[in-house]
Amino acid sequence: MLVSWNSTNQCNMFCAHCYRESGNIAKNELNTVEAKKMIREMKKAGFQIMIFSGGEPLMRKDIYELGSYAKEIGLRPVLGTNGTLITEEIAKKIKDAGFMAAGVSLDTLSEEKYNDFRKFPDAFKKTVAGMSNLRKAGVPFQIHTTVMKWNVNELDNMTDFAVEIGARAHHIFFLVPTGRGAEIEKQALEIKEYEEVLTSIVKKQVDCPIEVKPTCAPQFVRIAKQQNIDIRFKRGCLAGLSYCIVSPKGDVQPCAYLNIPLGNVRETPFDEIWKNNKVLKKLRTVEYTGKCGICNYKNTCGGCRARAYYYEGDYMAEDKHCMYNPKTDKVENE
Repeated sequence: MLVSWNSTNQCNMFCAHCYRESGNIAKNELNTVEAKKMIREMKKAGFQIMIFSGGEPLMRKDIYELGSYAKEIGLRPVLGTNGTLITEEIAKKIKDAGFMAAGVSLDTLSEEKYNDFRKFPDAFKKTVAGMSNLRKAGVPFQIHTTVMKWNVNELDNMTDFAVEIGARAHHIFFLVPTGRGAEIEKQALEIKEYEEVLTSIVKKQVDCPIEVKPTCAPQFVRIAKQQNIDIRFKRGCLAGLSYCIVSPKGDVQPCAYLNIPLGNVRETPFDEIWKNNKVLKKLRTVEYTGKCGICNYKNTCGGCRARAYYYEGDYMAEDKHCMYNPKTDKVENE
């Protein structure tokens, strides 16, 4: 079980696809005392891994104290960062604070394209330098790439780069049109390309020395089984089942892209929200409608609940971004 906390809305970038619409610090973000209380409640709820993300978490002054506290009480703290602020000194502080790993965003090997997409001069050079500094400090890291039409042909090279620079994994995120991402919805892959790219990623894993995993694309579990490829991931969409996210202000929602408020940790303890919320209970029934409801893979794939909500207005609806027809047990254009 893993939980992600957007520890601040503050960010030194203004990325085109940001679901949190980060930039400026938000009013009334959780303070240190409130954050520690929430962390204790996350532990009580049974979570093992806590992701400190943002915005850019390294812009939060108490981030090292909070990471250290999470580890002290038995959680595994990891960092989700754009990497640009990680100097050798910062990398050492990350290590000393007890962060067990870091996920660093990088979407292209083109310096010009990356700087433009992230709206930050020297973003590429500083991100790559941040990865190198993490490696020197002994902090395991993985690369996070959001795949869109403009960079889809780079994925193989991105994975090879991840191997070369010493990353432990390459996680490939698929664009879900929420936050600023809704403004670039046309950059999301079409259904046929989506299936093809997922198949390519699953096959890449076979001979790759590091983990290559699609994220926010639960159909990869079904594809792996169809290709007779063994993967360690047994469930696609985790929203509300073994994963949720908390905003800088303490609002809980099922996943980063499923913008349904479940409660606020200032008003209700996190563990109570996780245990008792009606939306979470509904998600856990896996009683989906449409083709997801009759799918052979509904207990392993589950469809993307965020896409179902965005396109159908119902988080239990079918995920139409899928070419599999459960009635024929075939992948086909419908």
